[in-house]
Amino acid sequence: MLRSSSPQTLDGVLWAEAALHQYYALPKKGKPQGRESTVLAAFLLSSPENPLNPTILSLATGTKCLGAACLGPRGDLVHDAHAEVIARRALLRLIYAEIGTDNPPSWLVASGADGRWRLKDGHQLHLYITQLPCGVMPVPPSPLEVRREQLDTMVNGCSDVGFVQRKPGRGDTTLSVSCFDKITRWCVVGIQGALLSHILEPLYLSTITIGQSSDGAPEGFCIEDNVVKVLGARLSCLSCNKFPDPFKPNKPLFFEAPVPPKEFQQTSGDIPPLTCGYSICWNKSGLHEVVLGTTGRKQGTSSKAASSPSTESLLCKIRLAETFISLEHPLVTKFCHEELSYRAIKDMACEYQQMLELLRKAPFFGRWRAKPASLDSFTVPR
Repeated sequence: MLRSSSPQTLDGVLWAEAALHQYYALPKKGKPQGRESTVLAAFLLSSPENPLNPTILSLATGTKCLGAACLGPRGDLVHDAHAEVIARRALLRLIYAEIGTDNPPSWLVASGADGRWRLKDGHQLHLYITQLPCGVMPVPPSPLEVRREQLDTMVNGCSDVGFVQRKPGRGDTTLSVSCFDKITRWCVVGIQGALLSHILEPLYLSTITIGQSSDGAPEGFCIEDNVVKVLGARLSCLSCNKFPDPFKPNKPLFFEAPVPPKEFQQTSGDIPPLTCGYSICWNKSGLHEVVLGTTGRKQGTSSKAASSPSTESLLCKIRLAETFISLEHPLVTKFCHEELSYRAIKDMACEYQQMLELLRKAPFFGRWRAKPASLDSFTVPR
């Protein structure tokens, strides 16, 4: 098991136990049935006052995402319902809810005179996942050893494999990049995203804990070589750049947790399990809904009401953008004076976009394919 030399970072087993305890406290709706299995991800918060009792900020399950032909231009669908992505969106929803109250969250503090927030000193954010995130790859060659033009077409001698991968799946090809690639991006620009960057300094993960496989690790595979070194190699190619303040690449510590319960095991016995199509979305501010990953809408949506606003998840782009615009914050109210597209509001987060551009220009991200601009061109209601 990977352990930190720092006494400030707790063993990942604690994060796993806390996340699973919260999951089992939820109703059965949306959980795997029979032979079905799923993936669980959770974001946790630890504080110096109570380091042995982490707070579960958000959690989610899910393994599905929409194919390219199903993506919508109105921002009303959840395109990627993998657990890690949904848990992060549920965390964003929590931050919106807590910042928008008269009693701001105790784990965020004012960072300066302009009204931005930041993570309170001594507090740490953690991510737990019941299995390896999709997209984990072998250690790539050093950019010093391979010419730039080769980096787009090979990984350890394997052609036609880009360093940025799309999510696996059958049928219609998805445009969503893998969870490991998204985690890498979070290590560079933070997990708060572009919209919250207007009012919040980047939030970086301190640790990532990954559940062990029930079948054991594949021969020659270990987290140290196949996750830590890959992430380190990716982040090191950014080390010589001048980063826009307050952004700075962050390398979290990694831990292994015990094998998760059966409903989170992707292989078990002679008969492989089926993957559950639902994604549970939960956060501690009261969010609890179930999304059908193959439609991007809430569970129970009928074909007749497929485009009704009542079927939209609170985690889809337009709902999150509406919540952002509604915040009573001096750095947000300026967006209420004119009609702006979702894309325009994101682009106005200048330092965030500068950092993201540095990432996309890095050698290991030469094949990061941006989604069609039309998917973010919808107008955000005021």
